[in-house]
Amino acid sequence: MLAKRSILALATVAPLASALGKARVVNNCDETVHVWSVGSQVEGPYGLSPKVGYYAEEFRKDPVTGGKALKVTRNADGLYTGAPQTVFAYNLDGDKIWYDLSDVFGDAFVGKKLVVASAEQTCPSIIWPTGVPPAGSQVKVCTANQDVVFTLCAN
Repeated sequence: MLAKRSILALATVAPLASALGKARVVNNCDETVHVWSVGSQVEGPYGLSPKVGYYAEEFRKDPVTGGKALKVTRNADGLYTGAPQTVFAYNLDGDKIWYDLSDVFGDAFVGKKLVVASAEQTCPSIIWPTGVPPAGSQVKVCTANQDVVFTLCAN
């Protein structure tokens, strides 16, 4: 009987450990794009196929930098060549996730609609109708238990 109680207790605790959402990048564009997950270490590049490719990682706090940046380029070696990068960054803060969108070295997706949205419908979205950052802050915050999705070439 004691063994059954231990197993039941573990089953109850396990879902809490996996209650975090994921940062996702979805490629709806007509070309392959490349994603790097950047914190104190660089992971990638991950090539995302046209129209169907995606990347996902569970929200996590980087032990050195705190936050993570999912850097997207059109060039396979774009992270290291100064190519335009669109950066979907997040920072896990307890049960909250802070997220933003920015460009460095130019605008990689001019003319393409970019959207960052939480699966939690009440959370704020970031929308760049023409692939170019609008004026003002792009930083948003939401609950960390839902996915936040960055969609390239959104409808």
